[in-house]
Amino acid sequence: MIIELEELLRVLKEEREKGKRVVFTNGCFDILHAGHAYYLKKARELGDILVVGLNSDASVRRIKGEKRPIMPQEMRAYLLDSLKGVDYVVIFEEDTPERLIELIKPDVLVKGSDWDLKDIVGADMVLSYGGKVERISFEFNISTSAIIERIINAYRC
Repeated sequence: MIIELEELLRVLKEEREKGKRVVFTNGCFDILHAGHAYYLKKARELGDILVVGLNSDASVRRIKGEKRPIMPQEMRAYLLDSLKGVDYVVIFEEDTPERLIELIKPDVLVKGSDWDLKDIVGADMVLSYGGKVERISFEFNISTSAIIERIINAYRC
């Protein structure tokens, strides 16, 4: 479900009262690919509810440059929401998910194995209240940037 932050916090409170464990991850998820799907499937296996924080279009532009995102946030959110393991998608405007992590207080914070623990935004916060930080290895050697480069090279005149 694509959801506003306030509603998400209300829903998560109810789910936690039932003993559910919340997993959180975030990203741009521009041009959704098999690497994203694998990563999100593995993240979902770490708890009962998977929340995906999605960088807004403005946030992606600040992080990745003016030519990104390729897909607008509404389409990226729809695709993420369509994946079986994703329970909630919340769009955020900031460059990092720090505020989301502070408010959601996930039981498990997930990033890719290409991130050093010291560089994972919110890791210290999650660990401070007894949560876990997990890093997921990549199954597929693919990225949105690599897909864009391959398309450019394949269709260069």
